[in-house]
Amino acid sequence: MTPAGQVRVLGIDPGSESMGFGVVDTDGRKHAFVAAGAITAPARTSFPARLMAIDTEIASILEKYAPQVLSIEDTFYAVNVKTAIKLGHVRGVAIVAAARAGLSVFEYSPASIKSALTGFGRAEKSQVGEMVRLLLGLRSVPEPHDAADALAAAICHIHTAGTLERMLAAEIGVRRRK
Repeated sequence: MTPAGQVRVLGIDPGSESMGFGVVDTDGRKHAFVAAGAITAPARTSFPARLMAIDTEIASILEKYAPQVLSIEDTFYAVNVKTAIKLGHVRGVAIVAAARAGLSVFEYSPASIKSALTGFGRAEKSQVGEMVRLLLGLRSVPEPHDAADALAAAICHIHTAGTLERMLAAEIGVRRRK
């Protein structure tokens, strides 16, 4: 259960072999680590069976941690079309599971996530992982890297949503003064 006045965000770093997830509580200023890990589907099973396994695991995470928001990395580039299509299917499973559970869903490009954490959209994975560690007050960078990337997606949403909220409040304030 989320503490009063806080929002729980589930971040997802999609992958067909390993999908990172990270759960963060926030009051908008302070962030608290809740959980992180990776969902792996057996490699020797059919792709539809792997999608089903991913769906089952995501449903379990949603039930266990009860987030209100899903922040998921958007597909940006793949070495080949087949990989891009598979990644799209995996993202679709996560998005549908979140929508089915009533979560608000937000998608961010990898560059947006990196920029929200490090100030540089082309930051290295190690830089992003270190910022996740610092922002969440962890002793070490979360492992595997998919989990750190998922936590980064959650933190990106928190920072982006907070900025948009402040901008909207300022715009409304300006309109009221006119």
